[in-house]
Amino acid sequence: MPTITSTAQAPRFATETVDVSVVIPCLNESETIATCIIKARRSMERAGLHGEVVVADNGSMDGSPEIAATAGARVVHETRKGYGSAYLAGFAAARGRFIVMGDGDDTYDFDEVDRFVEPLMDGADMVMGSRLRGTIHKGAMPPLHRYVGNPVLTGILNLFYRSGVSDAHCGMRAFRRDALRSLDLRTSGMEFASEMVIRASKAGLKIDEIPIEYHPRRGESKLSTWSDGWRHLRFLLIHSPTHLFTIPGAVMSVIGLIAMVGVLANFSVLGREWDIHAMIAGAMLVIAGSQAVALGLVARAYGVHHLGEHDPLFERDDGRFTLERGILAGGALILVGLVIGAVIVAQWINRGFGALGEEHLAVFSLTLVVVGIQTIFTSFLLSIVALDRQ
Repeated sequence: MPTITSTAQAPRFATETVDVSVVIPCLNESETIATCIIKARRSMERAGLHGEVVVADNGSMDGSPEIAATAGARVVHETRKGYGSAYLAGFAAARGRFIVMGDGDDTYDFDEVDRFVEPLMDGADMVMGSRLRGTIHKGAMPPLHRYVGNPVLTGILNLFYRSGVSDAHCGMRAFRRDALRSLDLRTSGMEFASEMVIRASKAGLKIDEIPIEYHPRRGESKLSTWSDGWRHLRFLLIHSPTHLFTIPGAVMSVIGLIAMVGVLANFSVLGREWDIHAMIAGAMLVIAGSQAVALGLVARAYGVHHLGEHDPLFERDDGRFTLERGILAGGALILVGLVIGAVIVAQWINRGFGALGEEHLAVFSLTLVVVGIQTIFTSFLLSIVALDRQ
């Protein structure tokens, strides 16, 4: 492991020894990798930090690993392709108490490694760089990424997970090595950046942010605007079942229920009274919405019982949900629906088996029965998801 020592004056770090690993993923970065390594070593030397630079090579064919080794880095090789795979290999090989990460294309200034370490020493668990609050040099970031992609995806991440960061996809960041267990990072692709912030937020880690400069890259970019943007968005959604399933499902159910009640009460909307078509549309919204809510509950239960996530609805044996409560709720809906249906049938018999009227009420009755059946089956599925824990 390359060890860097220095007698340079650095009052902030002079009286304490800090082990730092700078981890850089690499795929055909022969033009820039040496520059990144030299800057990182220089920054640690200037601050009096003892550390190393670990280059995680992901199958370079341009001599990047040899150049990195010559520049003083320790090179590890990862055969599984992907941005996340390279970082996971680099983290596994890192020996430092603090880990600083950044891309090997010289877009991030590794002369600022010491700036990322300082907040960690002051108690932060993770430090994020912010290009959007710093300086983005001309040509460094396409306008679509700067003004649409990054702000939108960061806004969604903050809405879902309350992370409070301004640039969730900045590739230069740092964290305590002992936080790796809490992060439990798994993804192999570009969504690795989102995963780190999401898991840090869910784990309650303290995240600080510092503005940085972002420079134009040399060499070919490996970022695919649309496919990588979709992978980030997909990752945000599948890790927040409340926003993916529960909230949209609840909104659909409420809208559908309002429509059904409006038809039953003969409310006039837009100057006319709505009939059976609106009633059926409302019933479909209620059924589809209740199914979406059920999927959200199952996903949340899976997160608690199999991924160790926090959710007071499911995580305790005396939590708010139990199979018996679910069966009772579903049974009550079915019972009400059957009673309404029985009243309709009784009226039909009383009319001498003539035309079967009360179409609106019949749709409402069947909707209650269907939602009740869904509720009972969902309750059993939730219990199955919890079997391993029990």
